Amino acid sequence: MKHAFWAYWLILLGVFIVVIMLLVQSVTSNNQQDYFLVKELTEVAMLDAVDYGYYRQYGEVRINKEKLIENFLRRFAENASLSTTYTIKFYGIYEAPPKVSIEVKGKSNSFTVVAGEDATDFDIVNRIDSILEGNKVEG
Repeated sequence: MKHAFWAYWLILLGVFIVVIMLLVQSVTSNNQQDYFLVKELTEVAMLDAVDYGYYRQYGEVRINKEKLIENFLRRFAENASLSTTYTIKFYGIYEAPPKVSIEVKGKSNSFTVVAGEDATDFDIVNRIDSILEGNKVEG
């Protein structure tokens, strides 16, 4: 019985440490980190989505929409904060010339301003417009 109490205390200590780690992560993740995460992931996802077959045949850079969205969402899910609910919108995706516009909203990055009886919500939104440039190959 004495050893069972030690096991309970050890499990309780483990849960306490996990809760503290989640709180620290939610405090340290801020808008600037989210902005640079979206910026870097957009660039990498665009490079991964380049259609090399089209480039070899016509000499122009072109991206695949579905591959871009898949790569971005997969990488974002791996790197984003676990304690924040994100809303991601893709708009203005052009395959040739490659251009992408992405909007990411985070629920933990919202503020409520109360003035008298009215409450106004201000969400912090990160928007990225990215263009992939390349040299045209004459052949």
